Amino acid sequence: MEESKYMNPYLAGTLLGILLVATIYITGRGLGASGAIKSYAVTTMQTIAPSHTAETKFYKEYGKEHSSGSPLMNWLVFEVAGVLIGAFLSGLISNRLDLKLEKGPRSTTKIRVAGALIGGLLWGIGSQLGRGCTSGSALSGLAVMSTGGIITMFAIFVGAYMFAYTFRKFWI
Repeated sequence: MEESKYMNPYLAGTLLGILLVATIYITGRGLGASGAIKSYAVTTMQTIAPSHTAETKFYKEYGKEHSSGSPLMNWLVFEVAGVLIGAFLSGLISNRLDLKLEKGPRSTTKIRVAGALIGGLLWGIGSQLGRGCTSGSALSGLAVMSTGGIITMFAIFVGAYMFAYTFRKFWI
């Protein structure tokens, strides 16, 4: 039997839970990645179209909320950068760093890439409409037993099972 190159999932889940509780205790809010993406988008818009952002209500309110200077000084931006760097180092240390495109035997590279791009776009839109990504809405919301967090986690699992049932033919 081949030794696993991955962390024990029970240990990883426990560590994630401890990190989540610590984050809520220290910062007063949970984890989430969509806030960082929004900070990048706002900074990009401020750079490309400063007159537009100066006149738009959303950007004005966002600027007041993040009055410490640049929206990139939001701690969520550093969280996402840390996740990317940590994932890279984890792959490097465990000798799993490889550029490959995983797909099922009945799928093509074009279908896989199109699915990833469409899924990423839908995730971005959904995270803004839902006022947070899965990390912020589901994990952090569930950690404080919010009704929205419980409903979000339930919807994620139901949606994932429905999606998997519909698209399993590409992977089996």
